[in-house]
Order: sequence, then C-alpha cells, then structure tokens
Amino acid sequence: MTPPLVSAAVVPPSVDDVTDLLRAVIDPELGSDVVDLGMASCRSISSDGFVVVDVKLTIGGCPLRAQIKKDIETRVATHPGVRGVKIEWGEMTSEERSATMAKARWNAREKAPDTAIPATTRVLAVSSGKGGVGKSSVTVNLAAAIAAQGYTVGVLDADIWGFSVPRMLGLDQRLEAEADPDTGRPRIRPNTRVVGDGLLKVVSTGFLVDDEGTALMWRGLMLTKALEQFLRDVAWGELDYLVIDMPPGTGDVQMGLARMLPRTDMIIVTTPAVSAQKVAIRAADMARRSFLRIAGVIENMSEFVCDHGERYPLFGRGGGQALADEIGVPLLGQIPLEPHVAAGSDSGEPVAVAGSGPAAVAFRSIAHQLVTETIPPVQMSQCSARRADDADQRGFTEVSVGADGVVIESVTPVSLRGGQ
Repeated sequence: MTPPLVSAAVVPPSVDDVTDLLRAVIDPELGSDVVDLGMASCRSISSDGFVVVDVKLTIGGCPLRAQIKKDIETRVATHPGVRGVKIEWGEMTSEERSATMAKARWNAREKAPDTAIPATTRVLAVSSGKGGVGKSSVTVNLAAAIAAQGYTVGVLDADIWGFSVPRMLGLDQRLEAEADPDTGRPRIRPNTRVVGDGLLKVVSTGFLVDDEGTALMWRGLMLTKALEQFLRDVAWGELDYLVIDMPPGTGDVQMGLARMLPRTDMIIVTTPAVSAQKVAIRAADMARRSFLRIAGVIENMSEFVCDHGERYPLFGRGGGQALADEIGVPLLGQIPLEPHVAAGSDSGEPVAVAGSGPAAVAFRSIAHQLVTETIPPVQMSQCSARRADDADQRGFTEVSVGADGVVIESVTPVSLRGGQ
C-alpha cells in the first residue's frame, strides 16, 4: 500500500471517486474499462479509507485475474484517502456474460478509441522535476533494453521543445503518413529500429523539423495538440510497451497525458543531489494528484566510474533512495555516471544495447525488473478471445441497439476466456 506524500489527515474517497479510478483499469482482452463492461463496482468505503470493490469475472478461472487484481489495487490506491483495497470476487451469470460481450462488441464496432495505443500496451512515462538529470538518456536506454528482450516498444518523445530521442537512437528519417486501410484517413507511420529480437517504434517532433538545431516556438495549447496527435493519429500497431520521454516539470503535456492515458505508470528520474530530489518530488505530487501510479524511482548519475574502476560520488549520495522512501515507491536502480553513456547517446548506439560497463548492466537490470516484476507485459497467449469481434466465431449472432442500450437478439453463451 503506497502512503500519501504528506502526513496530514486526508478524506476518504467517494463512490464516484473510486468509480472514476476503476475506469482507468482496462480489460486487456476486450479493450474497454472494467466499469463500462459491468465487471467492477465500488461496494463500500469505510470512514478510515478502506475500499471494497466487487469484481465479476467472465469465468472463475480467468487467466488474467492476477493482472486485473493488481491493476485495480494500484489504481484505487493512488487516491491519498485510500488506506487499503479489498476485492470481492464473483463470476458472471450467462446473461451478464452475454451483456458484457455485447457491450465490448458494440464498443469495438462503433466507439472510436480515444487513442491508437492498444489496450494491452503497458505505458511508462519517464519524468523528472527539472531538466539536466538525464531523463531522455534513461528513456532511450530503458526502451532499448526492453526491446532487446524480444518486445515491441514504442518510444514517444513528448519532450516536444527539447527533443533528443532521434539522435540518441541514430534515426533521422522524416515522419511520413499513410492511409489507414479501414478508414482511409492518413495516419503517421513511426520510424523503426530493430534491437536484438525486439523492435522500437519511434515518434518525435525531431522527425518533423529540418535539423536538431531548429527551435520549436509553440505555446501550451500546441504542445497538448501535438501530444494528442501522437497518441491518436500514429499507426502504432501492436505494442508491448510505450515508453514516453516526458518534458521536465508539471505542465500541459503532463496533464494531457494523465487525461488521455490514465493507465500510465510513471517512473521518476532524479540524481543523488538533495536539490534534485526536492524538485523531483513535485513530479510525484503531480502524478498523485492526477491519480497516476508511480512505479518507482531511478537515480541517474549516482557516481562517477573511472576506467580503472574507482567510484566517486560527485553529486552526493542517497538522493534516489530518499525520494523513493518519501513517496513510498521502490528505488528501481542506480545508473552510474560513465563517459560511455554520453558517447552512446551521441553516436546513436544506446549503451544498454552495445555497452558492457556498469551503466549498461544497470540499465539491463532495471529493464529486466520492469518486465518481470514491476510492470510485466500483458500475456494474451492463454486467452481464448483476443478481440471482441471474435464473438462472431464463438456463438453470437445479431446485435441491435434500442433506446435502453445494446440488446442481443440470439446468443449461445460462451466463456470469454479459457474456453478451450
């Protein structure tokens, strides 16, 4: 249970507050939130902040049960007035299961998605309280290290004024658009780079300007619109992860992301210096106020490692751990200050892929921890219906919509999951 940032007394959430938080939990198989699908609701809230949530699964042995449990607990716990979350499990009746399937099918056919990011994608926003802490370097190396493990990783350079991701990945192609085969609308095609057994899909304003020295003189509204276009009008395709390089601070882009992708997990980058820690806590406060989950802290430039192996704490010690302790999240790792990191960024070869020193090892270790423990990918291989329109092949017939919502004309009840 993550404690609040401050120790002052806080008010427990209302039922509406909990319901809004549950809407950030997406059923990865059906692509809609668990409230809209009728799967989850708030049963009760005690005066001291303990919340009970009712969750009905399509079948009792749902292979995604553990993931749904974790997502609900972490999202509801982002409210500062929540002291604990308990889930009461149930199983849908055949009628409830049919209604859920119909709703998912209707959404897939008629309701345009808010973004082009698949519901199965894990979204990681790499943030900092201020510039100069190596946030972009951490973003690129983490994305590359995750891709090297065999995953498809989107990289969104949302640091729109201070774009540097293209150079760090050695990409300089201009972005191009292509017609969507379903709608005919033009969509931006990401630039790509193969990393080991995985793939990076990269979008940045750096691909839209003449060169890296061109200044983008955009006001706040244009920044938000650019973020919206990158999330809605890019042909991202299937992604295991989307890693977003956020601009420093707590401004328009951060608020826009929280609104458009409430399922985002935030990683906060700081340095060992106390001054950096005190600024970084503002990013944590913004995340909590926006009800985003903070997955952990990464301490960058933890110490200088010279060629003969000696380590020097040039910026002090303990800032990353102190920040993690203060906001109640794990310290994911410490990245030493090495010339190889900067050299890799300048040459477009991330040290996490091509390097062999302590920094490379640290990046790979953090990436491994993220995909195996902290934010594991959605595993769909055990599920019997990856898309809602699979219902056509699993016993459903016509769906009509009346004044009171969706009505199924004729149904052969089937299990949404595990029905092999």
